[in-house]
Amino acid sequence: MSSVDAAWLGMEDPTNLMMVTGVLALDGNVDLKRLRALLDKRLAPFGRFHQRVVRPRLRAGILHWQDDPHFDIGNHVSHIALPTPGGDKALRDLVSELMSTALDTTKPLWHVHLIDGHDRGSVVLARIHHSIADGIALVRVMLSLTDPSPTAAPPRRRSNHANDAGPIDWLPAAIGRGVAAGQHLLDNPSRIADVARLSAQGAYRLGRLIVLPPDPATAFKGRLGRRKRAAWSTPIPLEDFKAIGTAFGATVNDVLVATATGALRRYLERRGEPTAGLSIRASVPVNLRPAADAHKLGNSFGLVFLTLPVGVVDPVKRLGSIKKAMDELKRSPEALVAYGVLNVMGLAPVEVERMGLRFFGSKATAVLTNVPGPREPLYLAGRKLDKVMFWVPQSGHLGLGISILSYAGGVMLGVATDEGLVADPERIVEAFGREFDSLRAAARRKPGRTRIKAHV
Repeated sequence: MSSVDAAWLGMEDPTNLMMVTGVLALDGNVDLKRLRALLDKRLAPFGRFHQRVVRPRLRAGILHWQDDPHFDIGNHVSHIALPTPGGDKALRDLVSELMSTALDTTKPLWHVHLIDGHDRGSVVLARIHHSIADGIALVRVMLSLTDPSPTAAPPRRRSNHANDAGPIDWLPAAIGRGVAAGQHLLDNPSRIADVARLSAQGAYRLGRLIVLPPDPATAFKGRLGRRKRAAWSTPIPLEDFKAIGTAFGATVNDVLVATATGALRRYLERRGEPTAGLSIRASVPVNLRPAADAHKLGNSFGLVFLTLPVGVVDPVKRLGSIKKAMDELKRSPEALVAYGVLNVMGLAPVEVERMGLRFFGSKATAVLTNVPGPREPLYLAGRKLDKVMFWVPQSGHLGLGISILSYAGGVMLGVATDEGLVADPERIVEAFGREFDSLRAAARRKPGRTRIKAHV
């Protein structure tokens, strides 16, 4: 097991499980037997999904992967029926419960749940440990289960390699566009060619990270408990975010992050907390995987700290501040520095690793991820994939996770919180919609604006 993958395994804590949780909502019902057969076939190229973690007998030993001699797909795919009458609230409660439930460490670290009783069709919920791979690869794994049409033939397998990811062709193209294709919000910093200059800049950035003061106390920070809460939005047209960006000379990512920042401001104000002059930091994963390695599993990303100007009242000025901060990070080697820190932490004793987590975790309030997904609708087991959402773990003992996902022309926001800190993440989701309305209205008032459709 690589030291970075081991680092994610070492971060596991009962109050902060290191799982990526994904939800695929289908337009129609899927049979459990068919889903198990599909998973058994489509996950065959991913050898890691048939392997369990073996811990060394000696404390100084190295963790490694081992084929599970008793692997049975039935142990990893189960059925759950939502209580009557079903609906979004029942699904949110179930997702929250499963997000708070640890995986069986004696088996390969993943589980898929087929959920029935939710409105228009079945829901497939996947829980996959972060030590298997990062978000860029795990989104690829989930979407490798899908087809471009209801009757499409299954894609051809790649080699049966332990770290091979499956056959989805939209992801490498996304990386090639310089856009985050998994946990990737900023442009790839790997364009820095001068190693000597990178080393000097890296040392400087590491020094800056170390001396960063802790993030201020807000409702989002505090002692964590074992129960988590999840919420998500309805899709908003991606074209509207593009039009807002065009109106103000910003990227879609800038607009999305600014909208999320405004939602956090609205939530804090609702709780009566002061926001004047408040800035908090988000830990943002940045993809470091070369396009040629897009098909591989494992963890290949760094983290950067992005300042979110929650205290800025005007949404347009807030967007300008976000754009400036994002542009600066795009030119920074900070992600590579953070990847190196993770590498070292994975080799260190558990006590040292946890000290490092607490130290760097104190400098942020949230984890913020953005996944540009497929542009066209997909199908799973013959059923149209209606909605897709995911949540990454909040490493560093953080209690707030914000996930942004685009799929088939729409954008959704997902929020994961510690129940003891924020028991109502759906309020943040609602605030995201209102903040989007504010930015859209401002863009409409701007001369020479691009036409923005009304969002229903």
